[in-house]
Amino acid sequence: MSNKELVRCGWCGNDAEYQAYHDQEWGKQVKDDKTLFEFLILESAQAGLSWITILRRRENYRKAFADFDVEKVAAMTEKDQERLLQDPGIIRNKLKIKTTISNAQIFMDIQKEFGSFYNYLYSFMPDKKPIINSYEDYRQAPATSPISDAIAKDLKKRGIRFFGTTICYAYMQAVGMVNDHMLSCSFR
Repeated sequence: MSNKELVRCGWCGNDAEYQAYHDQEWGKQVKDDKTLFEFLILESAQAGLSWITILRRRENYRKAFADFDVEKVAAMTEKDQERLLQDPGIIRNKLKIKTTISNAQIFMDIQKEFGSFYNYLYSFMPDKKPIINSYEDYRQAPATSPISDAIAKDLKKRGIRFFGTTICYAYMQAVGMVNDHMLSCSFR
């Protein structure tokens, strides 16, 4: 299929990096906890910013946060936090950096409780399966859902920060818990 024949969800526009993310990742089910942790870091860093801002810094986040190794991130010290605050490749927000470390610790607690973070997430899903929506236009997709409300509320109760229901729904889309590709999208 040539690039001219491809139909994409309109949110990714003409930006090559956004298109690659849309085509190769967005809406595809993720089952491994390492990638689920990566998106937890990235989506929570995105709070208050645009997703493309974080996407363009993804490799910098990978380097800054130990290739998204949850155990290494959970063990980061105040010295690491100070180093990260000087890293121009990531969002240098002290609270977000500190929260990334505490979120890693909570992520590991959830893994212990449920066997995996994947098992935890899918305990909220009907029949423990992804939801495939059927929208004609990408703008029909909601910003939140009752499931994102429930997950965000539970994670907040557990201490996860920068992960409200809107961020949670974007996370669900990113890791394929919800497939909101338009019906006409070539990557549905």
